[in-house]
Order: sequence, then C-alpha cells, then structure tokens
Amino acid sequence: MGFIQDVLTSFVAIMPVTLAQSLILAFVVLGIMIPFRMLNFPDLTSEGAFPLGGCVCGVLLAAGVSPLTCIVVAFAAGFAAGCCTAFIHLRFRIHTLLAGILMMTMLYSINLRIMGKSNLSVFGSPTVFDWVPLARPGFPASKIVVAGLLALVVFAALYMFFRTEKGTAVRAVGANPDMAEAQGINVWAATIGGVGLASAFSASSGALMVQSQGFADVNMGLGILINGLAALMIGEAVVGKQTVWRQLLAPFAGAIIYYQLVSFCLAAGMPPPDLKLATGLFVLAMLALPSLKRSRGPAPAREAIRE
Repeated sequence: MGFIQDVLTSFVAIMPVTLAQSLILAFVVLGIMIPFRMLNFPDLTSEGAFPLGGCVCGVLLAAGVSPLTCIVVAFAAGFAAGCCTAFIHLRFRIHTLLAGILMMTMLYSINLRIMGKSNLSVFGSPTVFDWVPLARPGFPASKIVVAGLLALVVFAALYMFFRTEKGTAVRAVGANPDMAEAQGINVWAATIGGVGLASAFSASSGALMVQSQGFADVNMGLGILINGLAALMIGEAVVGKQTVWRQLLAPFAGAIIYYQLVSFCLAAGMPPPDLKLATGLFVLAMLALPSLKRSRGPAPAREAIRE
C-alpha cells in the first residue's frame, strides 16, 4: 500500500511537467499524422525537422531575436525541409520512406552548420512562455497555457482548412491520387504543401522545446519519431480516425496520454534507459492489435479474410 501511495505521489508531482512537454511535442505527432493519414505519405522527415527548428531557434535566440520570430523562422525552415522530401519523392520516384531518410540524414549536417557546434545554451534568453501574466516564467503553468493555446489555434485552423475546397483536395490526393488528378487537382502542389506543412509543425515543436528547456542540440530529435508514432496510435485508439476532427484531435489527445503513461512508468521506478524498449513494444502491440482481433474472429470471417 505504501509503494502505491509513493508512486501516485511521485506521479502527481511530475504530472504538470509532462503535461507541458506533451502539449509541445503534440505538434510533432501532428506532423507525423498529416502525411501518414491525410496524404498516405509515410514520412520520416519529422525526426530531422524537429532538431532543425530547435537549432534555428537556438541560434536566433542567442542573437537576440524575438522568441516569436524564432518560431516563425523555424516554421519556415521546417516547411522547406518537408517540401524537399516531397519533391525528392515526386521528381525522382524515390519511395517516401527513403526520401525521408535521405532528408533526415542531410538535416543532421545542416543543423551542425546552423549552430556551428553540437549544442548551444540559451538560458536566460526571453521566451514566449514569459508572456503569460500571473505565471512565473519557466514554470509548467506558463508552458501549459502557451502550448495549450497554440494547440487550440492550430486545431481550429486546420479543421477549417480541411473543410475548404483546397483542404478537401489535399485529402482527395491522399485517398486516390490518380482520381484526384483526373478531377483536375494538382497532385504535386497538394503533396508538397501537405508534407511541408507537417514538417513545419515538427520544426515549430523543436523551437518551442528549445525555449522550454533552454538549450538546443543536434541530437534532440533522436527517438522522437517512435514516441510520436506511439502517441498517434494511442490517440487514434481513444479518439478514432473516422472524421477530420477526430484525425486532428488524435495527435493532441494521444501525446497527452502517452507522456502521462511515461510519467507513471518513471514514478513506478522504471529505469529511463528502458523507456525506449517499452515504447517500441507498445507501438508493436498497438499495430498488431487489429490483426490479433481479426485472427480471433469466427471461422467464416477468417476464411473471408484469407480469400
């Protein structure tokens, strides 16, 4: 009983910190979802775009640039990276995953060039989290307020966009590019713009993370893709993915739930090096669950699946 009480006490104590972190990293999950679900474009650029945004933000903060401007520039840099990935796939007929790997690999060198070194400290620089009234700068409350408001704005903007004619065209390209092209939709523009937007959100998340933690590192994106995929799987399992608003809500809900699960594991005494193994096993379980459900169905159903 005492052990359970200690675990719950530790979990409640670190909950605000992980809630702030999950709201910031939810934009990476969104950057994974848009190509994967909306465009049927499995993409790995997020793992390179996240540190790209962080490195750009870190250099600009160190130069005395406004923190909001830093996020905007990081957004633009991530958009350019995503556009390059989509262009490589469309122009040279390279598989989406390989195109993402190529871009992610090249971005590592680009990030080193941007910062001039592997890490950069920006402690003491102004951040967007300092603008929250009645909240102590640097504390979780200010980060939760800023990241939460940004999440609401992005969710509303994307929901309205995907209900417009252009947004519907993007979704049509993901559903059936040949039919979309036959209907006069510019497949190149929709694909490049959609993948670019996704990477822009990942880069913005990196910029927010740098302002939150006070330093930038070229390796800060290591493992972010598997974490984002795990969060997306959780969000889709809880919220669903049948409609546009559910698809957009799943990354935010999944990120919050996933990082609270990580907090609970840490509070229960799981060693931090084991978290990657636990995350990988969890993603494997979430991906294998639909197949296991089908295999346990009645015999006629299994025969129909085989046919």
